[in-house]
Amino acid sequence: MQIYKADLHTHTLFSPCGDLEMTPDNIISIALERGVDVIAITDHNSTRHCRLAEHYSHNRDIFVLCGAEITTREEAHCLAYMPGHEALDRLQDYLDAHLPDIPNNPDVFGDQVQIDEEYNIVYEEPRLLTSALDQSVNEVADFVHSLGGLFVPAHIDKSTTSLISQLGFIPFDLDYDAVELSKHGDKEEILKTHKYLKDKMFTRSSDAHLPDIIGTAPCYLEMETRSFDEIRKALHGEEGRRVYLEKVES
Repeated sequence: MQIYKADLHTHTLFSPCGDLEMTPDNIISIALERGVDVIAITDHNSTRHCRLAEHYSHNRDIFVLCGAEITTREEAHCLAYMPGHEALDRLQDYLDAHLPDIPNNPDVFGDQVQIDEEYNIVYEEPRLLTSALDQSVNEVADFVHSLGGLFVPAHIDKSTTSLISQLGFIPFDLDYDAVELSKHGDKEEILKTHKYLKDKMFTRSSDAHLPDIIGTAPCYLEMETRSFDEIRKALHGEEGRRVYLEKVES
């Protein structure tokens, strides 16, 4: 087994709150400089920059996990990770179909632009990507899993935009693969009031919107190699794979 440093929640400039320097190539380059082995691209309600990030990872010592940070009808943020391009495209279609028609105001919320390898703008999302979908958390989780994806409630320790902040708890009938802590989240404190999470794997991520934040709040994946299936096993604690919140030796 190997120990891989992972940042499983980052935003590109396509997210309205993402800094313009958060280009996919910048994210990959900075992650490599900081020793990150696995990086997830998780823009708000969009997957459109995932493939470009994959392009910049080719022949470089980093694995890109593709997905999105989805805002459910409850105004709760959840992470979805996809196993391949077909599933990623189907997730994008789902997000497009369920994002409400609330226009973005770039002067207030920020630009929402997709770029290509030459930094040309190839698409601008007219709807505000930080809006909540018209789908419940259970509906989103079920759809993600129907695609073979992974579903992780995001930054559950935060006082806003988390399932716990919105509902007071994580629904007992929700199908989820792990839970995420923010940079300052304390697993033991969470477990004092949410004992039902004791058998769930916890991750930690930077939720980077700025270059300086990439890789600053990692978790560590114990796996045979870097792949979607190995990450799934780590989140489930299967076959000796697991996730650590602190650095460990392999």
